Amino acid sequence: MFTYHINMKTLFMLLLFCHVASTVKYSLKYFVTATSGVTSLPEFVGLGMLDDVQLVYCDSNIKTAVLKQDWMRDLLKDNPHHIEWNLHKCLSEQHFLRANLDGLKQRLNQTGGAHILQRMEGCDWDDETEVVIGFSQYGYDGEDFIVLDLQTLTWTAPRQQAFSTKRRWDADKDRLEYEKYYYNYECPHWLKTYVDYGRRSLQRTDLPSVSLLQKTPSSPVTCHATGFYPDRAMMYWRKDGEKHHEDVDHGEILPNHDGSFQISVDLILSSVAPEDWRRYDCVFHLSGVEDDIVTKLDKAQIMTNWVSPSEFPAGVVTGVVVGLLLLLALCIAGLFIWRRNNNGFIPANTE
Repeated sequence: MFTYHINMKTLFMLLLFCHVASTVKYSLKYFVTATSGVTSLPEFVGLGMLDDVQLVYCDSNIKTAVLKQDWMRDLLKDNPHHIEWNLHKCLSEQHFLRANLDGLKQRLNQTGGAHILQRMEGCDWDDETEVVIGFSQYGYDGEDFIVLDLQTLTWTAPRQQAFSTKRRWDADKDRLEYEKYYYNYECPHWLKTYVDYGRRSLQRTDLPSVSLLQKTPSSPVTCHATGFYPDRAMMYWRKDGEKHHEDVDHGEILPNHDGSFQISVDLILSSVAPEDWRRYDCVFHLSGVEDDIVTKLDKAQIMTNWVSPSEFPAGVVTGVVVGLLLLLALCIAGLFIWRRNNNGFIPANTE
């Protein structure tokens, strides 16, 4: 389901940006992850996100906080201690998560294997209503583990294994009071500060390049758009000027390494006569942009890696195929990402 064009430092992205009528909702989210038995990643990774923009990164190998946006340097001129604040947050979360991961493994009698404990925290802010919603939740090995209820200042444990953690954390009243202060005051303060400094970058509009791709003459034709920003976009196939739903497979919007996005939509043409191809086109629509990008289904415009066996010796063709498969394996090997939906943490499908 996912095609990755990202580096290891952006694996934990959670991308959410809502735009409704004249109101804009912004989100500040931090993802911190402790791993055990996962040799392809640092034992700890922290990532701060403003909507779909990566702000700061840290891990247990580099042992520092790295700013990811140029405009953050302007913020530091007025808030010179903010980088130390991020570094302290990173280090404190690392020690806290590491201790809890080790404790969980011991209580659950998990002496080996790969285990992952992740915390997702932050706040949402509606710039019109001024409503702020804070959140903090933990996932363990791909499932919800424990969630903070800021209304009651108690922890909710959807898994039996988290009951003992819930009792201990509910009894820590000082920590709960700090959580209440942080999510109601400190988190929205920094969220609004980031929005003020990064407004020009956040409100930019980048159009994509759109291509038609096909693996073999019998494969579906993929309409692929990449390099667009923001992620409020849609893409679909049309037939005779009307949206076409039959034999169409829609892909998800995915992040690129440079902060832009990509999306693709497949069209199965096995039952379409060649003379009917001209009736189809692909439409890319970016929110806030009046004109759509329309790409006609034209065989001459389709890019492919496919080569007829009659054109090259069998050994060369086999080498090309094997090379492409190895490249694909390198792109996806060891990658995992967390997604947040209404039900909490789930491991994303990487197929």
